[in-house]
Amino acid sequence: MALETTVSDSPLVTYSRMIRLSHSIFAMPFALAAAVLAAREVTITWQQVVLIVLCMVLARSTAMGFNRIVDRDIDAKNPRTASRELPSGQISLTSAWVFTLGSAALFVLCTAGLHPLALMLSPVAVAIVWGYSLTKRFTALCHLVLGVALALAPLGVWIGLTGTVTAIPVVLSLAVGTWVAGFDILYSCQDEAFDAEHGPHSIPSALGLRGAMVVSAVLHVTTVGLLLALPSFTALGPAYLVGVALIGVVLLYEHWIVRPDDLSRIDKAFFDLNGYVSLLFFVFVAAGTYWS
Repeated sequence: MALETTVSDSPLVTYSRMIRLSHSIFAMPFALAAAVLAAREVTITWQQVVLIVLCMVLARSTAMGFNRIVDRDIDAKNPRTASRELPSGQISLTSAWVFTLGSAALFVLCTAGLHPLALMLSPVAVAIVWGYSLTKRFTALCHLVLGVALALAPLGVWIGLTGTVTAIPVVLSLAVGTWVAGFDILYSCQDEAFDAEHGPHSIPSALGLRGAMVVSAVLHVTTVGLLLALPSFTALGPAYLVGVALIGVVLLYEHWIVRPDDLSRIDKAFFDLNGYVSLLFFVFVAAGTYWS
């Protein structure tokens, strides 16, 4: 008679799953694209690139850790999220707090290696990335707050490398913010009924699925418009415009496959297609920069 054994995940795998480490692909390429553009104005070292990557991972880690902590009771009630690490007991509340606060402290420490202004603004960044989880308690505009949180990525990189704020990172950050808010609204559509009954607030629970998808589409049209405006502030070759066109096609397809009467492909829209958007942007910004 064969004995069945259960092999539990290592702590590293469990914590990586809690913060959805693989989702770092959404904002990371935009941050690196900002570095590519900033390299036109300042000399960038490989040590700075490493610090940028660490800052991105740590900022996202503390944001997701805080989100999981404050949402643990709501997650426990929702069948879709009840198996998450905190409500299921895979990670204790104390351990989650240690991880979250430790990630925040390391993030601040890494910003010190970039620029004094980045260090000065780092607590503000932590407050913003934590704030999204709290705004869900009182406003359906929480998706826009999440957009602002991820929009800090290119702006923070620019500040960390140049110590300045110009139109280039502002336009890029606005594009990231509208893109993130748009796809977060689509992702929230699967919890429309639960949110309407139990909270938290969301655009789908406030406007219904059809209304939420219209708002998401408007945000994504705005994203493409902002990306098209970027060459007005920094020279980018024809390859960049090809990239923006491809991004527009991917976003159009995303809205085509997610419909009010069919949410079955929402994971493909959220994970796969948005990953393509981010990677396409980085590749074509680099192409447009170096082959203009």
